[in-house]
Amino acid sequence: MGLTMKEKQALAREISKRYRKAGKKGKTAILDEFVQNTGYNRKYALHLLANWGRTELVRLAGRVVKLKADAFKKRKAGGGRKPVYQAATIKALKLIWEFFDYMCGKRLSPFLREQMPFLNPCKEFGITKEVKAQLLAISPATIDRKLKPERKKLELKGRSATRPGGLLKHQIPIRVFYAWDERKPGFFELDTVVHDGGNASGEFCCTLNATDVYSGWVELRALLNKAHRWVKEEVSLFPSQFPFPLLGIDSDNGGEFINYQLKAWCDEHRVQFTRSRSYHKNDNCFVEQKNDMTVRRTVGYYRYDTLQARDALAEVYRHLCPLLNYFYPSEKIIAKERIGARVKKVYDKPKSPYRRLLESPDLPDIFKNELRRRAARLNPVKQKRLVNHALMALFELQSQKSLAASALEDV
Repeated sequence: MGLTMKEKQALAREISKRYRKAGKKGKTAILDEFVQNTGYNRKYALHLLANWGRTELVRLAGRVVKLKADAFKKRKAGGGRKPVYQAATIKALKLIWEFFDYMCGKRLSPFLREQMPFLNPCKEFGITKEVKAQLLAISPATIDRKLKPERKKLELKGRSATRPGGLLKHQIPIRVFYAWDERKPGFFELDTVVHDGGNASGEFCCTLNATDVYSGWVELRALLNKAHRWVKEEVSLFPSQFPFPLLGIDSDNGGEFINYQLKAWCDEHRVQFTRSRSYHKNDNCFVEQKNDMTVRRTVGYYRYDTLQARDALAEVYRHLCPLLNYFYPSEKIIAKERIGARVKKVYDKPKSPYRRLLESPDLPDIFKNELRRRAARLNPVKQKRLVNHALMALFELQSQKSLAASALEDV
């Protein structure tokens, strides 16, 4: 192990005195030894020893200034530039960040600008006139930097509970990627998220996640289990519930999707049905990333295995989906470029799925008007409070179940 920086500086301070007094051969020997001990570049070491501790008088702006070559000294605390954002702004930023599900800076910044008319009247955030101006001006990078100390708390890993479908697989075509002409509203990727609490035995609730490839629009449905019937029934309701047409679905190879009920319904209603390759999770990348962002970070990893839990999950999703679709911005990759071993990804500006659908040239005006009509009835703060209330009811059920199980163990 080599010398520390302080030890190198102390060595330079002592050797520089002998170096400047030595002759040519002596300087060469001292320089060789110094370079060997410190690992410095020879030219840099020569400059360091020749100038360490030397003082010179120079005239700057009509004043004589004394300059001394020495080690870098840290600034004293309290010096430097004054902070731009006041403590009240950072406090309000943190409260909004926590209330709206810990968005990253790139998503939170446009959210603040777009939803400020709803945030400003809420006294709980403490938004004054000065705080409002700073929140509207703050950059994504500054948001991430200011919230960095609060971020190291929320990492959990999920597990897969996908079971392969039957012999029907060869009748459903494989989709590896979406062509650019198919990236328009209406093509959904499907997946299920299990709520087994780490115990895969018995029956437990699941969440059906349907994500629109073009816009990122998310629809979540609570299922009692993975029976074919429940998945088919929920998918069959999509056309009447969505504010835009359902053109196609793409799923993994789980048995809840690869079955005759769902395929027959798709054939009857002319909905394109495709599946991913086996063991290629990234074929369904659009829905896979939403499993964590929209489901796990909201309802957690508990075991939900009762009818009451299914109904409570459904109530959470009833309020959560409009919040995600109409108000929460998301980024979308628009280009990839390979540079040697690196892949450079280019993302568009963060927008809510609602905004992307309004900007889509492929969506008729009749559907855009329906989107606007639904959006006009929503308020992001009220919607988040409804989500929080539904979550409290869900977690209360879980708490009662845990207490009952503990009481049985004690008997």
